[in-house]
Amino acid sequence: MMLSSRLERLALLATVAVGLGGCGVVALPFRATSAVVKIVPVAGDVVAAPLDVTADVVD
Repeated sequence: MMLSSRLERLALLATVAVGLGGCGVVALPFRATSAVVKIVPVAGDVVAAPLDVTADVVD
């Protein structure tokens, strides 16, 4: 039972890695930071705009 659980976790990790493969892995920090910054009421969208553009260019 323990081996099955480990194999399932490994398969899930491999699936996620393939899904994020390439440029998606590099763009992820920009997208995550942008999402966090957008929470700030007034300046959030202004600060997040360059991060969104950078993530789009990377993708």
